[in-house]
Amino acid sequence: IRAAMVFRNAGYGNPILIGRDDVVKRTMEGLGIRGADALEIHNARLSKRNKYYTDYLYKRLQRSGRLYRDCQRMVNQDRNVFAACMVASGDADAMITGLTRASHTCRKEILHAIDVEEDQQLFGLTIMVTRERTVFIADTMVHEQPTGEQLADFAIQSAAKARMLGHEPRVALLSHSNFDVPPGSRLGEEVRRAVQILDSAKRDFAYDGEMTASVALDPALAVFYPFCRLGGAANVLIMPGLYSASISSRMLQKLGGGTIIGPLLVGLSKPAQVIRLDATVSDIVNEAVLAGHDAIKRKK
Repeated sequence: IRAAMVFRNAGYGNPILIGRDDVVKRTMEGLGIRGADALEIHNARLSKRNKYYTDYLYKRLQRSGRLYRDCQRMVNQDRNVFAACMVASGDADAMITGLTRASHTCRKEILHAIDVEEDQQLFGLTIMVTRERTVFIADTMVHEQPTGEQLADFAIQSAAKARMLGHEPRVALLSHSNFDVPPGSRLGEEVRRAVQILDSAKRDFAYDGEMTASVALDPALAVFYPFCRLGGAANVLIMPGLYSASISSRMLQKLGGGTIIGPLLVGLSKPAQVIRLDATVSDIVNEAVLAGHDAIKRKK
């Protein structure tokens, strides 16, 4: 509720809250927040669009074992499914969820109504912003042990997202060693294969790997590898697996030294974001602004 008010008062757009009107208004009164009448609130159970959303959902899920009444129940009772149907149908431009549910549950509910974009991977992209630099980290949400093909796709999509946000991408595909895959290192082999896949076609961004985070982020260490093609400190880091990506980004968040945004859910055909359970008002507003920016870009 606080994030919705900040978003509206800053002029970023029109926030929509999904819930019961009386509960939202009572909560706002308890928090001492005025302006409930200025917020758009949709009660999923009472919405006039439920029949449309149910028909839409049933058409998508009928061959996945879902009965019409199952889809009706999801629309009426699940706020994530209802919100995703709003976005898919153009009744809202983007959605933000995740504050009260596990991320994998939210993703599953979103995917009931919103597709992964054609020829795209669905993955999490975390952004760390400091005074000195901005770094994009992938995949921090979805794939536990990505293949070489998936890592290459992460690199391409992350570079595009970084460029869309005003940064010239330099992509490092990370490993625990520099340009050397020890025998039996399956993840290292996948990282090397990802680089080979990227090499198979002309790319419009700088990239290289496999390398350690130290060499990727510190040009002074990169001089030991004069063949490295990054041309400077990396600002997009492609992690070899979900554990390393998630753990490192969460550690950075808790240790401080910068602002962590995300993980942003990349690869959906419509903007939808799953925030962290410990997200602050500022975190929610940041992700809402980026989701709105994404929606505007898609309309152009």
